[in-house]
Amino acid sequence: MDWGAPLDAGWQPLLQAWAQSPAGLALNDYLDARRQAAALIYPPDPLAALRLTPLSTCRIVILGQDPYHGPGQAEGLAFSVAPGCKFPPSLRNIFKELQRDLGQQSPMEGSLKPWAERGVLLLNTVLTVEDGAPASHAGKGWEAFTDALIQAVAEDAAPKVFMLWGAHAQAKAPLIEAAGQGAHLILQANHPSPLSALRPPQPFIGCGHFSQAAHWLAQRGELLSWELS
Repeated sequence: MDWGAPLDAGWQPLLQAWAQSPAGLALNDYLDARRQAAALIYPPDPLAALRLTPLSTCRIVILGQDPYHGPGQAEGLAFSVAPGCKFPPSLRNIFKELQRDLGQQSPMEGSLKPWAERGVLLLNTVLTVEDGAPASHAGKGWEAFTDALIQAVAEDAAPKVFMLWGAHAQAKAPLIEAAGQGAHLILQANHPSPLSALRPPQPFIGCGHFSQAAHWLAQRGELLSWELS
C-alpha cells in the first residue's frame, strides 16, 4: 500500500518499523487483496491524524475505535466527520458536553480538524474500515501500529492529557501509565454513545473532561482552545 508523503519526523520511524514488521506486511497484503476484490475502504488517507498532529505538537490524545463506515463520513480523525455530513450520535454528545462544560455552542460542521491542528491527536486504534461493515479491519494488524504510537506519545516528556472514553479506549490505560511513568493526566469516562453517555459509573455527559484538560495544561504553560467555529 502507498502510505502517501512521509510523516513528521516523530511518526515516520514508527510507521517504517511497523510497515516492515509481520503485522504491517500482513495488513498491507490484506488491504491490497480487499481492494482487488473491489471493496470500498475508508478513509481516503488512513494516516490523516498523524499528518495533522505531529508528535512535537501533541498535547491531548482522544482514542476512538475505527473509522465511520458510511460514504463520505470518515476523514481519518477519531469521532470526526467530513464537512457536510450529519452528526453521528456520539459526536452530537461530544458537542453537548462541550456546551455544558465550556458554554460552547454546537458548531455548524462535524469536522474536528481544528482540534487536530492545535495538538489534539484524534487516533482510532484501527485506521481503516470497509463500507457498511464496522470493525471489518479490526485484528488485521493496525493495532500493533497504534499501540506503538500511543506508547511513543506517552514516552515523550511534554505534558499530555489522555481522554479515554469507553472500555475500548480505557484498555490502553496500562500501556500509557507504564510508558509515561505518571507524567501525564489520564481522564476516563463512559463512551459518548447514547447507549452509555448518561449511565454510571462514569457518565460522559457531565464528565468535565474538556475543562479539566485545558486547566491541567494551562498549569503547565500549555494553552489549548476547544473552539471549533
